[in-house]
Amino acid sequence: MELKKMREMTNVELNAELEKMKKELFNLRFQHVTGQLENPVKMRELKKDIARVKTILREKELA
Repeated sequence: MELKKMREMTNVELNAELEKMKKELFNLRFQHVTGQLENPVKMRELKKDIARVKTILREKELA
């Protein structure tokens, strides 16, 4: 997801997106352990996206 789109989202939308990303990361980890994960780079990208969403939420909280 693009950073510009994330910054335009409301806190409720960001929290919903964060929960969605966490569930997806759980599924990717499960696939990785069972040997079914085709693209392990996706896990790294998803972790970075989660960090971006958390950072934006914190910025909005402080503003």
